[in-house]
Amino acid sequence: MKKLENKKGFTLAELLIVVAIIAVLVAVSIPIFTAQLEKSRESTDIANLRAAKAAAVTKVLDGSLGTKTLTYDASNGVLTETYSGSGYGKGTETTGSEDNTFVFGNFTYNPGKGYEDAVITIIPDSTAEAGFRIEFSK
Repeated sequence: MKKLENKKGFTLAELLIVVAIIAVLVAVSIPIFTAQLEKSRESTDIANLRAAKAAAVTKVLDGSLGTKTLTYDASNGVLTETYSGSGYGKGTETTGSEDNTFVFGNFTYNPGKGYEDAVITIIPDSTAEAGFRIEFSK
């Protein structure tokens, strides 16, 4: 019999071990990636709330808030009376907890309540500390 001296390549067992290791890494990384994606959605909502509050405070300070309910247009960064766009809320969690509740002045944002496709509305309210209240709703 002829003896094989130059044996190249991987055995089937070696390939199966590599595939198993890759499968375990993928199985671990998918939940981590999903959680980080949701956190970024919630951060987007919070940033939009802060920007809406800043726009409302500006209107209060220059005396132009008036008595009309305004909607925050997140794509243009302005308050408008006639917002006709679709909702821009990003938070999609369906169950919330006290741990992820964000208190924002007179408004409490809990991403667990499902704010996807919601809009921010500024409602003049003389009983509120800032002269308005914020609603984030569908």
